[in-house]
Amino acid sequence: MDIKTSTPGNHARKMLAQNVAFGLFKVLSGVIVTILFVILGFIIVKGASVLSWDFITTPPTDGMKGGGIWPAIVGTFYLMVGSALFAFPLGIMSGIYMNEYASKGKIVRFIRMMTNNLAGIPSIVFGLFGMSLFVGFFGFGDSIIAGSLTLGLLALPLVIRTTEEALKAIPDSFREGSLALGATKLQTIWHVILPMGMPNIITGLILALGRVSGETAPILFTCAAYFLPQLPESVFDQCMALPYHLYVLATSGTDMDKQIPIAYGTALVLVIIILFVNLLANALRNYFQKKLKTN
Repeated sequence: MDIKTSTPGNHARKMLAQNVAFGLFKVLSGVIVTILFVILGFIIVKGASVLSWDFITTPPTDGMKGGGIWPAIVGTFYLMVGSALFAFPLGIMSGIYMNEYASKGKIVRFIRMMTNNLAGIPSIVFGLFGMSLFVGFFGFGDSIIAGSLTLGLLALPLVIRTTEEALKAIPDSFREGSLALGATKLQTIWHVILPMGMPNIITGLILALGRVSGETAPILFTCAAYFLPQLPESVFDQCMALPYHLYVLATSGTDMDKQIPIAYGTALVLVIIILFVNLLANALRNYFQKKLKTN
């Protein structure tokens, strides 16, 4: 058997290929980060001029040519909380069932395939479905509850998949050790598996929450109001929301010169909210990781 020995020429070619690949990765990473900062910088420069305490805490006036965006902020918060209350428990329990209880076979593969397909469906399809089911069939009308349930359906596939993948990454030895000590399967999941998978689960939950916070199409058909300066009084009322408000300001109106700066300010507030949610997610993930290490 001939053994190929490494020559200085082969080694030099390998190092050159490695350096070229690493250099390409660095360039691509730099381009992505640059694009991100350019977009953020553009929004900050355009929106900072109108951002003020009155802009955040007052309702729109003069046909949305003046005033603030407080009702849209409150409406967005209601929709985020409502969708989370629906999608998070159901998605986490579905992910636990898929990974911990369901037998590995054709049915599980089919469910997983359909879940992946649902995650790729355009949001406007969820909006039309929510309008038909929640607004029409259940009779909720254009309301916060109809919009929250529609956004919850939109986030559900992502929550299920991230939960399943987080639990799948935990070695089976932890399950076997817990069961060998006399714990039941439910106790093993609750006290061992979930705490270990919680950092990754929280990441998936926040990604889902960040997605629904910026969606326009689902709320367009189910709950969003064009102009509603007062705050909603119940979950069966319509509400304003930042994504739809931004769309309205940028595409329709009687005085675009006054509305466009407000649109940039609205976009900046939406970016700040999403940034705050992600920072909160990182803090929670670090908390659970430290808690897991101490235990």
